[in-house]
Formats: sequence, structure tokens, C-alpha cells
Amino acid sequence: MNYKKSGLVAVLLATVSATAVHAQDTAQDGAASGDVIVTAQKFEQKLRDVPITITAVTQEQMKRIGVDDLDELSNYVPGLNIQEQSANNPGIVIRGITSDSGSAQQAARVTLYYNGVDISRSRGAYQAIYDIDRIEVVKGPQATLFGTASTIGAVSIVSARPKPGVSGELTAGYGNYNAYLLGGHLNIGNEVIAARVAGEFKKRDGYVENLSPTQDDLYAQNQLGLRASVRYTPTPALTIDLIGTYDRQRNSGTPFISKRFATSQGPGNPFGAANLSGSPYAKDVFGTDKLGLTRDVYDVNVTARYDLGDGWSFTTVNGYRSFDSFEVFDADGSAAPWLEFAEGAYGSQISHESRFAYVGDHVRTSFGWNVFHENNRQEVPFSTEEGVYLQCAANLIPALGCVSPTGVVTAAQFTSIRTNGAATQIPYSSIFTNKGINDQYSMFGEATWMPSHQLELTAGLRALIEQRKAGYVSIAPKSVLSGAPLIPGQATTKGTLWSEDSFQAFLPRFNVLYRLNGAINLYATISKGRRSPTVSQGATATSVIPEEIVWNYEGGVKLARGMFSGSLGVYYQKYNNFQISRTVTDANDPSGRPVGSSITESAGSASNLGFEAEGQLRPTGWLTVFGNAGFIDGGIDNKKSNGIYANNRFRLQPRLQWAAGFTVDAPLGNGIRVFATPSVTYRSKIFFEIPNKEAISQEKVTLVNLKAGVSFADGRYEVAGYVRNATNEKYLLDAGNTGGGFNDPTYIPGEPRFYGVQLTGRF
Repeated sequence: MNYKKSGLVAVLLATVSATAVHAQDTAQDGAASGDVIVTAQKFEQKLRDVPITITAVTQEQMKRIGVDDLDELSNYVPGLNIQEQSANNPGIVIRGITSDSGSAQQAARVTLYYNGVDISRSRGAYQAIYDIDRIEVVKGPQATLFGTASTIGAVSIVSARPKPGVSGELTAGYGNYNAYLLGGHLNIGNEVIAARVAGEFKKRDGYVENLSPTQDDLYAQNQLGLRASVRYTPTPALTIDLIGTYDRQRNSGTPFISKRFATSQGPGNPFGAANLSGSPYAKDVFGTDKLGLTRDVYDVNVTARYDLGDGWSFTTVNGYRSFDSFEVFDADGSAAPWLEFAEGAYGSQISHESRFAYVGDHVRTSFGWNVFHENNRQEVPFSTEEGVYLQCAANLIPALGCVSPTGVVTAAQFTSIRTNGAATQIPYSSIFTNKGINDQYSMFGEATWMPSHQLELTAGLRALIEQRKAGYVSIAPKSVLSGAPLIPGQATTKGTLWSEDSFQAFLPRFNVLYRLNGAINLYATISKGRRSPTVSQGATATSVIPEEIVWNYEGGVKLARGMFSGSLGVYYQKYNNFQISRTVTDANDPSGRPVGSSITESAGSASNLGFEAEGQLRPTGWLTVFGNAGFIDGGIDNKKSNGIYANNRFRLQPRLQWAAGFTVDAPLGNGIRVFATPSVTYRSKIFFEIPNKEAISQEKVTLVNLKAGVSFADGRYEVAGYVRNATNEKYLLDAGNTGGGFNDPTYIPGEPRFYGVQLTGRF
């Protein structure tokens, strides 16, 4: 990389963004961003006193800008990008590093935490963000704080806790595409015991027209979330929280659209109508002939904190989470019943963590242990018609083609032609399953020495032992027409093949915080991150992908003076054995996996240089101007030893992203207020795959959003309108996908203009 150029660009952008800010205050009291209370270091601290790069966003902030999902939130957090291909397949990206593999054998590298428990397993990770207290986005390796899955950072979701008194809120909304929203909470209790029930129901028609007469429009949403919480405080020293959460999705199919095949409306167009259908032969294979997602997630959390006195406390966090999802998708992106797949993901996770903590005048420390167990499997059944598959894959009868320019599936004639009319249809199906059983045991500790009020020195270490067991089983019958399994590289195994290994690691971090004065804090950190080795078991081969190691070096400044508050952080990261996921395109792939499947392997060394800036300017009590920016110059190192991956940028990594806007919240008298938050978000070009391909990329994207309304009776009632992507910009959410493994990449369009109105009542 050209670090001289990168550094110059970073300085210029930092200078510009120093006048911009990100809304980090609470709406009620207008506290400066540095005074938001966070628990990233397992202690309650002001945001500006945390010596790491962190963004904290409250529920009120998200409501102001019109955000109600994690992927929307990521547009306003520098260094964070979240791609929701579906609730079954979210991609969480911090500083250009993504964690989205569906394989049960592969570890995450970005930790998603829910009420103190790791929920990072991709297919079980999606979590609705209704009735939350805050979301903390912590950048850089944080193994001593958030476990080993936080190779490059963590996203921590903290739900609202029960509190004394009686209060509630109810919101109802309606928008275009027949979007319905109903959500809210009810809280009741006293100082000893309190309970809170919250929920959210969202339903919307699909925004991609589907020409299929048997299927719904694509990307329709039907989602329900419920949460019940109880807080028991029998004595001032003891607090026990019990939280149960249920999330459900019944969404229509994902619009994997092919440019290669036409529809009745013309050439294949990712931003036009699709013609996607569940295969007529698929019901016997998948149990349904409908495209779409059925997903259920159950989560139970028990947290207890006991004040031992003299500055000591003990906290235990225990969680159980299970997920059951099944998604049927049309991977070829056309009307042809060629690549009809489903993915079933099933798993359970059990976590226990206990820690002691001490806070004194000159020393602060915490130490404890963690045990984590998960048992997961990913099943991928496949359905097709043999003649359609062979013709669309290899064009064996050139004059016949696969799909005509008018959208007719001409390949449907292949079986009759090749069998001289003896058969017109020969259904075919196969299935492969990967399994992962992982156990991890770790001990961790941190100590902070405060020789003076100005200086804090922190050192921490996590030591861990993990056992990883991988399984693989597949059933791949021989084709009647070809005499071999249809998917190249797929083979039938004799039951489940297993392999296992155990690993150890030590992961440190070091931090310095210096309070230059009452308004400015300086910080620096060095930390080590690790993505667990992958024990890869296939039908014909077994391998261990080495652990991915990253060293992270960063420093920055956090300031709050008068009407201005903000932060600026600069970082450099160096990776060894950088793990990438790619789609198999060759039947002789050394991984032993079939064509179309995703595998993990080392791409060699990689590095990142970047900065993140955010803050706010509040010249009056009714006006807040905010903005942020993040810049990354990085990717896989341009070295011969890195082979075909050399000089590639990380997938889903924009070189530059920023957001800016302002909030007006002004009183009109008689308990009436008017509020409005217009905002703009920008993301530069991204590649969707490694190796990078121009055809599998998205140029810059700029989105304009607005949330505005009026509140009455001192905030008890509210009428608000919103619009997202106001200019109706067309952009790709993803590209390549399973079809890319069969030389038929597919494309998913991003969200169009959404708008609507919401009514809220509070007591």
C-alpha cells in the first residue's frame, strides 16, 4: 500500500470531519457524547474515559434518525458495515473485516453480543433491536473483554432493563409496500422486583416484483420479536436479571437475480422484475415448493451481580440460545428449475462467565473465567431436473439454450430429446451437511493502574483452550443421464466423516489513557486478535486452516468542551494467515467440497491503515449538527507468496464512508414540540468477493434519509413521518452468491425508497 498517500488522505479527511459530529447525546438532558455511560470494559464508565475506539448509540438516537434495524444503524457508525442478505445470513463488517460464513465448522471474527453473551454464530446472530438501552460498537481486537470471536471488534446489544414504577409505550405505523409496524413495551415494578414486556411486529410486501405465478414478490418481511425481563433486587447489594427473548421470521424469497437469463419483460436486470420459483420437483426434497425463510430463535439469559463490599463485586452471566432456520432459494436467478437449493441451519449455544471486579482509588481490576459450548449443523439440499441442469450448465444442445430471450425455459425439452421421448422429466436431488461441535474454556484478567488522576495504564490477558470437532456427510446419487453426481465434486460419504483438534492461545491487550485537561483525553492501545483455526472436513479431504492472527495498534483523542464533543482515532493492523471464504468453482478443488459451496482458506498476509472520526456540535438546546467519517486503506498484501489474492481489497470494505445531518427539536409551547432529522450517508466502492472482480462490485452509494414529526402533551403523544433512500437510489446489496460457483453470478438489489408514518403514545 502507498502509506504516504494514505496518511495524507487520512489527515485531510480528519480535518474536514473535525467540524462534523455524530449524535451521541441523550435527548432528555443533552449530555455531551463523552458522558454517555458504557460498559465495554465491564465497568460503568463515561464514553470519553474508555481508552479504545468505541461508538455508543442509544434507543433515542436511533428513533431520531429513523433507524430500526442493525444494517440501517451501520450507515451511521464509522468503521461498521452490516449486510443483511437475509435474517439467516447477516454479514457484520468492522474495519473491512467481515464475519458471515454459514459453515458450522468456521469461527466468527466479529463478536455480536446480546446482554453479555456471545451470539456470533452467523445463522443464529440476527437480533431485532426494539426496546434496547444502547448498542456499543467496539473497534479493534477485544479478546479480554468480549472473547475470542472479537478478532477485530464487537457489537454489543444491551436491552432495556425493568425499573421501578409503571410506564409504557405503544407505536403503530404504516408505510409503502403495505408496511405495518406495531411495537412497544410495558414496565411495572418497585425497588425489589420489576418486570418488563416488550415486542415488535413488522410486516411488509416484497419490493422486488416476481413474475412467477406461483410465488410471492421477493424480499417481503414478516417478523415478530418478543422479550420478557424480570429484575429482582432483594438487597441493595444483589441484582438478578432474567431475560427471555423470542425472534421469528417468515420472510419471502431472497431476490437472487441473474443478468444472464431474460424474463418476459426483457433482459436480466437486477433492478427489474424477477422470475424465481421454487422447483416443481422441490416439495418432496425441501418439504415445500415456496421460496422464503422460516426462522425461530430462542434466547434465555440470567445475570447476577453481587456487591461484596470494599470495592469488590462478583458478576455471573449465563446464556442459552438455540436457532432453527430453513431458507429455500433459487440460486440460478431465472425461471429455469436449474439450481434450486435450501439451507437448513440448526444449533444451540451455552455460555457461562463469572468475574470478580475491584475498583479503588489507584487500581481497577477484573478477572474470571468463561465456558462456551456450541453444537451446530448446516444442511444444504439440492433439487433440479436432470435435463434442465445439464443443458443450462453445459449448453449441450447449442441451438436449444437454457432460457430464451423472452423468458421461456427451452432447456425443459432436453430430457425428451436425449431420451427420444422415453422421459420428459427426471427429477434429481442431493444433500450435504457440515457439522461443528466446539468447546472453549478460558481465563481472563485485566488490571488498571492509576498513578494520578491524569494517567491510566491497563494490561489484560485471555488464556484459552478450545476443542473443535468437524463433521461432514453427503448423499449424491448418480444422474440417470450423465452417470455421475450432477454437482461437480459432490460424492456420497459412508455416514458422517469426523475430524477434530485442540488449540491454545494467549491474547493480550495494553491501553494508556491520559487526561490532558478537563476537556481532552488521549489514548493508545496495542491488542492481539485471533480467529480460531478451522477444522475443515469434506467428503474427500480433511485439513486445518491455521489461526488468523492480527496485531492492532491505534491511538486517538476524545474531547468535550462547551457545545462541541467528538473523537478521532487512527489505527494500523497487521494480519498473518488471513482467512477468506470463497465459492468452489472447480470439481477438483483441493478442499474436497462440491462446486457452489463456500470454503475457508488462508490468503496469506494482510494489513489495514485507517482512521475514524465522530462527534457533535450543539450551538443551541434545540439544534444538534452531527457527522462522522471512516477511511480504510488496506487489503491483502501485494506479495508473490499471497498468490491470486495479492493486492485484493477485503470484501464489503469501502475505502471511505461518512454520514452527516442535523436534528431540530424545538418547543412550540403548550407541551408541543416539532422535530426533524435529515441525514445523508455515503459509502465508496466495495467488492463482494475475493478475488476481486469488477463485475462483482458496487460503486459508491449515497442515501438521503429523513425522520420528522410533532409531539404533544410534553411528549406523551407523537406523530412522525419517515423516508429512507429518499432519492430512490439503485444499488446492489450483494453479488456473486451460489450461482457464481456455476458461472452464473446473481445480484441482489438494495432497498428502494421506503416511507411511512408512525403514531406513538407513552405513559
